[in-house]
Amino acid sequence: MLSQLRDLDLQLLRLFVTVVECGGFSAAQGELGIGQSTISTQMAKLETRLGFRLCERGKGGFRLTPKGEQVLSATRKLFSAIDTFKGEAQGMADKLLGELRIGLSEGLAASVLEQVAEAIGNFRGRNQAVQIELLTAMPAELERRLLQGQLHVAIGYFSGNQTALDYQPLFRERQVLFCAAGHTLFNRPQIRLEDLQQADRVQHPYRFVQVHEPLQSSTSSAQTEQVDGALAFILSGRHIGYLPEHIAEPWQVRGRLRAIEADSLGFDVQFHLTSHRGQHPGDAQRAFVEDLLRAFGVSPPACP
Repeated sequence: MLSQLRDLDLQLLRLFVTVVECGGFSAAQGELGIGQSTISTQMAKLETRLGFRLCERGKGGFRLTPKGEQVLSATRKLFSAIDTFKGEAQGMADKLLGELRIGLSEGLAASVLEQVAEAIGNFRGRNQAVQIELLTAMPAELERRLLQGQLHVAIGYFSGNQTALDYQPLFRERQVLFCAAGHTLFNRPQIRLEDLQQADRVQHPYRFVQVHEPLQSSTSSAQTEQVDGALAFILSGRHIGYLPEHIAEPWQVRGRLRAIEADSLGFDVQFHLTSHRGQHPGDAQRAFVEDLLRAFGVSPPACP
């Protein structure tokens, strides 16, 4: 009785199908490249494995028993399934599968989003069937989700002090000090440092960036964790504060915002591509990171 299917059984079953398709032992010799006695011995082994006769052979010619007919049908289904599996397995060997969860910092510049879109487009051009999820959040939330394994990679400007995370420099963003129409400094030809230090300043979003700000002032009655909140405070005409240049630009064009000493009081913020160093990246993640770094013109980190 056949309780387990082994490689030898598959060989015997293939011989059996060939014998049937050729119409008998003698006719199958040329196809199989072995003698009739060897074929007979192999068929006997298969029948012993199965526990019943598959065919009648002798003076009356070659014909299948009823059980042989059923085994032939089942064998053909088996080999068809094996061929299907082999084809699918070969296809999967070069195909990216699974899912990617990507975090983006809120308020990214249009040019940055275009580069992210380029990376997604190039990734979609690969042999892949990957579900991609994009999440926009504040950097602290992105870091939290990375640490909890809820994101594969994230783009933002982070504290950089999470030892469990890897930080790959990606691009820099310019931050400039602004005031708005209606503020006492807006139309002043010369703005002194003393005036700025006395002005009510918005506490910058992502507080860990504040240490890099050229203007340090303790005068503040406005605090927010989001760029949109900082913009609203500044547009009120009652506060000054730092904004990314691309966020402020349309308001500058409309004459609503004025940059204050952009060269001396502006500063750059480093954005990173961040991932959890304790989680082994899958093929899809590695491929996407490769496409992302290429879109931003960044060389991949050297292998340790």
